Amino acid sequence: MTLRRDDALKALIPHVREEDIVVAVYQSCFDWLALYPRDLNYVAVGAMGQASSHGLGLALANPDRRVIVLDGDGSLLMNLGSLVTIASAGVTNLYHFLSANRVYEVNGSHPLPGADTVDFAAMAQAAGYAGFRSIAELDAFEAALPGILAAPGPQFTALEIVAGEPYPRDYAYIHSAEARASFRQALNG
Repeated sequence: MTLRRDDALKALIPHVREEDIVVAVYQSCFDWLALYPRDLNYVAVGAMGQASSHGLGLALANPDRRVIVLDGDGSLLMNLGSLVTIASAGVTNLYHFLSANRVYEVNGSHPLPGADTVDFAAMAQAAGYAGFRSIAELDAFEAALPGILAAPGPQFTALEIVAGEPYPRDYAYIHSAEARASFRQALNG
């Protein structure tokens, strides 16, 4: 069985609490917004590689909320140092999920450098994350989710995925003042 990104995101939805902040980038963002639109979805598209850094800032500023980062492997490669920064910050409320499909998907599916050899979970381990794993099957992800989200962070999960359904890429919304205002109001309300 192959793990599709949209199936993994659908499995995550029942575990997201109302007060949780979800930081999503690029194709994970578009998929997440289509599957689970909510005001506490922080859209970090346009800042390739910055989801983990934005997630860290939100986790530090909101220690009573879980921050769930939905990252892409191409994006994370642009900011690998964030793994060390996150681990060193001591945040216990950050949950980092990486969609690893080994390509820059929204930019034409060009292969990642080292696509066949890079081990993202090992990078998170070496950086000092509290928990780290790589999952390639939906049933394994569904079984692991409650434990991942109950454990103190930072937790890192590399999801070895394939694309799944093509959800609309609504760049106008993710770059809009409306998206920022909805998030800010929900965060501070």
